[in-house]
Amino acid sequence: MKNFRTIIQPELSKNKISYQTPTLFFGSCFTENIGNKLKDLKFPAQVNPFGVLYNPVSVRNGLEILIDKKTFLESDLDFFNEQWYSFYHDSDFSDPDKQKSLNKINTAIKLAADQLRKSEYLVITFGTAWIYKYLETGNIVSNCHKIPSKEFERLKLGVENIFVEWANLINRLNELNPKLKIIFTVSPIRHWKDGAVQNQLSKSTLILAIHQLKNKFENVEYFPAYEIMMDDLRDYRFYADDMLHPSKQAIEYIWEQFSKTYFEKDTIEIIDEVSRVLLAKNHRPLNPNTENHKKFLKKQIEIIKRISEEKSFINFEEELKYFRNNLLT
Repeated sequence: MKNFRTIIQPELSKNKISYQTPTLFFGSCFTENIGNKLKDLKFPAQVNPFGVLYNPVSVRNGLEILIDKKTFLESDLDFFNEQWYSFYHDSDFSDPDKQKSLNKINTAIKLAADQLRKSEYLVITFGTAWIYKYLETGNIVSNCHKIPSKEFERLKLGVENIFVEWANLINRLNELNPKLKIIFTVSPIRHWKDGAVQNQLSKSTLILAIHQLKNKFENVEYFPAYEIMMDDLRDYRFYADDMLHPSKQAIEYIWEQFSKTYFEKDTIEIIDEVSRVLLAKNHRPLNPNTENHKKFLKKQIEIIKRISEEKSFINFEEELKYFRNNLLT
């Protein structure tokens, strides 16, 4: 039968991600789709220590903060709409209490700075080439924090802007961590408020800049998440209700392509084992007080102990506590 779709098969990477590969994810909300999947499956991954960042300047600023191990002070925060916030972070780090906001920011920076120095992979997703400059300071912001738009100037980065700044940054990253490999992706989420033409121009700018970096640096790779969504999955059944974000099914399909690209067979086998434990934890029994359910809980504890003995690098502490507590009730 004739194939009625154009299937994109990403080039298999010679560098693989395993359960002993520390990884740091940075960038747009699509980064969280893949990064949080790895975290949930017990990989040693950290995701978006500044929250969601959309443009290359904001991502670069965040990585430079981690390289320098900057500590944020009270003077680095601003106040608006009853919230203390940082222009380098998204609203997850804002708080009515200044000290709480600072603690969240500095704790995340410390953890991510350590992760960056030991990571074997840095996965970066750019969402847009459009940036916002705060007129009062002239600085590019990561998030406008609902401050009136008249206080910002909206600009579009050029290919050369992105390439030059990121080439300098990658040199710094390579000096900091010589074993680091970088995977770039472009978010398949369309920024429809920019309009169809401007959104496409923005995505094209990002792709061109990334491929220039890929041609310059041996440790830079490109994973075609954007192309998979736009071409392989070019049907609105693969979109969420807003017709802009990928559906759960689409994200799962892109995850499968990512798995084929970066996981060896033994890693996929471990993923299957971990997934079964997580599925068992999420199981809600009809009759929790029966002997059958207690046998089920005991069996899960035995499975976790067996996996932990064979693969001590996987942390099942939370799941083990859950099954043991339920066994006592």
